[in-house]
Amino acid sequence: MLFEDLSLSKSIQKAVYELGYLEPTPIQQQAIPAILNQKDVIGCAQTGTGKTAAFAIPIIHQLHRIVGSSKKTKQIRCLVVTPTRELAVQIGQNFDQYAKYTNLTQLTIFGGVSQIPQVDVLRKGIDVLIATPGRLLDLHKQGFIDLDHLHCLVLDEADQMLDMGFVNDVKKIVKLTPSNRQTLLFSATMPMAIRELAEMFLKDPVSVTVSPVSSTAEKVEQRIYFVDKSDKRNLLYHLIRNEKLSDVLVFSRTKHGADNVVKSLRKKGVAAEAIHGDKSQNARQRVLDAFKAKEVGVLVATDIAARGIDIDQLPFVINFDLPNIPETYVHRIGRTGRAGNGGIAISFCGKDEKPYWKDIEKLIKVDVKVIQDHPYPWKDGSPEAGEKPKSSNRSGGAHKSRKSATSKQNKKRWY
Repeated sequence: MLFEDLSLSKSIQKAVYELGYLEPTPIQQQAIPAILNQKDVIGCAQTGTGKTAAFAIPIIHQLHRIVGSSKKTKQIRCLVVTPTRELAVQIGQNFDQYAKYTNLTQLTIFGGVSQIPQVDVLRKGIDVLIATPGRLLDLHKQGFIDLDHLHCLVLDEADQMLDMGFVNDVKKIVKLTPSNRQTLLFSATMPMAIRELAEMFLKDPVSVTVSPVSSTAEKVEQRIYFVDKSDKRNLLYHLIRNEKLSDVLVFSRTKHGADNVVKSLRKKGVAAEAIHGDKSQNARQRVLDAFKAKEVGVLVATDIAARGIDIDQLPFVINFDLPNIPETYVHRIGRTGRAGNGGIAISFCGKDEKPYWKDIEKLIKVDVKVIQDHPYPWKDGSPEAGEKPKSSNRSGGAHKSRKSATSKQNKKRWY
């Protein structure tokens, strides 16, 4: 299937063609026709699958037909709710790209910055509003947001909104919208709490699921290092220096841990920054922009903050701390190896994290290469007393150069 085979307006076809979109991704192939048919949709897909385009493109098509070239006062006809500023900004940029040849306008609002510029745009009128829950409810309470004319409500990254404690805010927001709206719910994972939300808010929804959560990118080379917790920072620096790694996304379990990793790297001359919820919105955006511009070689992030990171051809992901939820490992390493490109995912496993690693192995069903030749092994010299590491590696070889690991990343990213 090609994008030109979908029943989309010529204005949208032109915009996506200029972006290099030729073939829709699996989630786009399934979701776009359902949304065009006015169906409610539950979408489950991990990062890098083209999820934003899957809902943004058909929404723009529908609104373009409704609004046309009308010069009347604009009204909010689509609301996209997402948990973080980074995600909101990313979605807003996508809407601008896809709606380039229409007269639709969007506004992205979030907390942590002055509301005055946002209110000024709201007063002029917009078609699409992309918002974080707190700022949305705040401006609605002040009387600046009217959702009475809403056609479509999108709840994006629903699992993260739940994890961040936004579930009650989401319920309040849904109550502010017309009952005859179209509702689209997208989530990287689909725990029971999200399914319950879907049952409350959606009517006879179409379910779209791609890239099962247990699957890891085929072209991602995975490595595991068994290292004492106290030596993790030394091992991280050792790899960055000796392997000459740059454009590295490092995952930390906690905000405090992320800051400590950055301090340790900076002391050794490595340009590193952290991104997490304790930093202001402006500070987080500055760090992200610097990383994208390659002014910073190492970005240390918590899982929630990382959801807003959308970077082409990210070659390296390092799990400084293993996640205690195995599905989170899949989402983390999915930051590399996107759109058919290659990538390397490195994990550090302390003795206290061995149960986490066993759960991850059970989920992904891949024999990840154990790297034993490093200066900071577990003090007893083995991953576990009496256990022999697996030597097979269906993920690829253990020590490719960066050039070879990223040689396939010159292909065009199609979403």
